[in-house]
Amino acid sequence: MCYKNISIIGLGYVGLPLAMAFAEKGIRVIGIDKNSSKVKMLKRGKSYVEDISDVELVRNLEYFYPTTNYSTLSTVETAIICVPTPLSKTKDPDISYIITAANEIAKYLHPGMLIVLESTTYPGTTEEVLKDIFKKNGLEVGKDFWLAFSPERIDPGNKKFNVKNTPKIVGGVTKDCTERAIRLYEIICEKVVPVSSATAAEVVKLLENVFRAINIGLVNEFAQLCHRMGLDVWEIIDAASTKPFGFMPFYPGPGIGGHCIPVDPLYLSWKAKLFDFRTRFIELADEINSKMPEYVVYRIFEVLNGIGKSIKGSRILVLGVSYKKDVGDVRESPNLKVITLLLEKGAEVIYNDPYVPEFYHFEVHWHSQELTIRLLKEVDCVLILTAHSLYDWELITKNSNLVLDTRNAGNGILNVIRSKNIHKL
Repeated sequence: MCYKNISIIGLGYVGLPLAMAFAEKGIRVIGIDKNSSKVKMLKRGKSYVEDISDVELVRNLEYFYPTTNYSTLSTVETAIICVPTPLSKTKDPDISYIITAANEIAKYLHPGMLIVLESTTYPGTTEEVLKDIFKKNGLEVGKDFWLAFSPERIDPGNKKFNVKNTPKIVGGVTKDCTERAIRLYEIICEKVVPVSSATAAEVVKLLENVFRAINIGLVNEFAQLCHRMGLDVWEIIDAASTKPFGFMPFYPGPGIGGHCIPVDPLYLSWKAKLFDFRTRFIELADEINSKMPEYVVYRIFEVLNGIGKSIKGSRILVLGVSYKKDVGDVRESPNLKVITLLLEKGAEVIYNDPYVPEFYHFEVHWHSQELTIRLLKEVDCVLILTAHSLYDWELITKNSNLVLDTRNAGNGILNVIRSKNIHKL
């Protein structure tokens, strides 16, 4: 089958880079997103995703057509779903965006169409939920249309790995579905890795992020132990990393963020309960990682108390609100919880983030403050939550009254600038 027209539903951190990769190959891509403001920006050649520059977007507008109109699905051979899959307040899977997209596709489903789900979800979603939605049209999967799962593996801000050179996992509902999906992704990916089923592909993605969440939970707990023992956890990790086998470094921080690591393991944990199985490692890691913002606030209490100050009434400058360095993504950012906890303790909180000029949190419109020497000298404490490469760590530390560094900022430059006013996680 020759793919000439495809549609990508959801034009965020996953969907937009995927759309650009296909458009670069001369494939006509109809990008569908319900956010009309984003669609208008894209049509003007303005990208809101850091990994896609305005220049790249404009270059691909010849083949890329952003819209809010689902009826365009009637003109494509393939529909790829890249919508969000958050957790509910009770930490149960919320696949409502997937179901909405699938119902829209079902209206325009036609013989020969391939549908691929990329949104991370619990095992069985593709075969147990999507297949039933599409069967209502009277078409048979694997014969009249094809259905597969291919987990997104986007790492926002990663300059080394992208859609093209990251191996692509694919698993279809039938063998023919897998083959169709392989042929699709071979257009843009250097390596495509087939697995036995759509469910297997769903679990692959979950395992990848369970691995990360558990190891981050381990090192976050280890950081707390090292603090109790008067040790520098980053020194310990760096020394352990010199072992050429049997060790992989993970680093502590104020918690875990982004759309994958805080969410994906809990999708698997939820599904496991249906098999009367308890995922104890996942639950423990989630407990430790979820409480890291509280530990950060406890450390703020300690360092302020050390100079005779209380959190209540103190002016605290937060550096970085995005969940990782050099991106503007605040989804599931633990930094926002830290800010909330500080406000609840009576602190006055302001922030600077060169990648997040403004954001909304608990119905408050926050604005990034200009990072000046005067501001650094005025605040009671500088709290480093995201170690963006743009920050001048020497300038910051030399002009701050008190610093709590949760990220080993500047790869340890604070170790060089020895000062009693600099504290680590």
